[in-house]
Amino acid sequence: MFDLDHLQEIWTALSKNRLRTFLTAFGVFWGIFLLMLLLGSGNGLKNGIDAGFSGAATNSFFVWGMRTSKPFAGLLAGRSIEFTNADVEELRRQVPEAKVIAPRLQLGGFRGGATATRGIHTGAYTIMGDMPEIATIQSLAVSRGRFLNKLDIEEKRKVAVIGHRVHEVLFDKQEDPIGQGIRINGVEFQVIGLFRSRQSGNDGQQDAETIFVPFSTYQQAFNAMNQVQWLAVTSVDGVPASVAEKKVLDILRARHKVSPQDNRGIGHFNLEEEYAKIQGLFVGIKFLMWIVGVGTLAAGAIGVSNIMLIIVRERTKELGLRRAIGATPWKVQGQIVLEAVILTLGSGLLGLSAGVGVLELVNRLLPGAGASGEPQMFQNPGVTLEVALQALAVLVVSGVLAGFAPARRAVSITPMAALRSD
Repeated sequence: MFDLDHLQEIWTALSKNRLRTFLTAFGVFWGIFLLMLLLGSGNGLKNGIDAGFSGAATNSFFVWGMRTSKPFAGLLAGRSIEFTNADVEELRRQVPEAKVIAPRLQLGGFRGGATATRGIHTGAYTIMGDMPEIATIQSLAVSRGRFLNKLDIEEKRKVAVIGHRVHEVLFDKQEDPIGQGIRINGVEFQVIGLFRSRQSGNDGQQDAETIFVPFSTYQQAFNAMNQVQWLAVTSVDGVPASVAEKKVLDILRARHKVSPQDNRGIGHFNLEEEYAKIQGLFVGIKFLMWIVGVGTLAAGAIGVSNIMLIIVRERTKELGLRRAIGATPWKVQGQIVLEAVILTLGSGLLGLSAGVGVLELVNRLLPGAGASGEPQMFQNPGVTLEVALQALAVLVVSGVLAGFAPARRAVSITPMAALRSD
């Protein structure tokens, strides 16, 4: 079936009407081309989102105090819940499921800011009082110097780690900020590190305009003794963040006399759940892309099947004579199916190659994170070898299915019917 004469015969049959063959093949070409573009674009978007989470602890959650909405234990609703250092120590003692419990403070509260100056340069930035462990939770990359450490906390050092946007505003372009002094709300701090965010969009911009100082130093320098605005917590490996989160919330509700049914007394956000939702969303998007691409490819395969039916009708005499001189039904069916597979696979391979080529071109034209230092929301669009092989398998199956009906039609032709045909 695969000898050279047979392949030449197939080429002759398909090339008799080149325009018809081209239009039929284009349907298959477009289907696989569109499938590659859709899957590659989906991967590019997923890579951008994953890059934003790179370095961040996806098994983390955050807890902060709010106002109670229900009376409880003889206390009225509307109380403001404020955490303390004692809460942190109690959680560390009672929640072994938590790997890191990092208290946090921010000048001006959530989304607040403060003024930082150096000489004649000034700007309004997010000032965070944090523990060294926050670097394992947030998506940060120290590009120069170092991050906060344990001694900074114990000795209450007046040191700061600044974002790259803070560096651009407060320092000259080529000036090394390490060891230099800046003033935050009138308090002098020494810069020990410069970092870049791995996130993109508004989150990345906010990180770039952030200054980290030791948590203990913040409490002392900015009159926030024994205050904790919110907590960043990660669970131990193998334990879902939701397990540690429930235990932390139960303990804090009990310590601050918040009703278990009060969902507004203590706020919380589970990054693990959000990350799982995003991953689930991309699974759904990928599935939808396969449906759209395979649906378009199926339309092309139907066109191939219709054309093969026409070809079988045009070759009625030839197929009847083959049967008359001893060709078995399997050989006749195999010939028609092989012609459909070759037409489908050939045009599909061209579509696959064109799709991969376009994705590679787009990838080269996209600005890389390494050049600008900024992460991108759309990175490295493309398809894996596994996906390409799956697409080839779909092409072969489509070709076989496209040739099945014409092959059955060819087998049904008897020598007598073939001789009587015009």
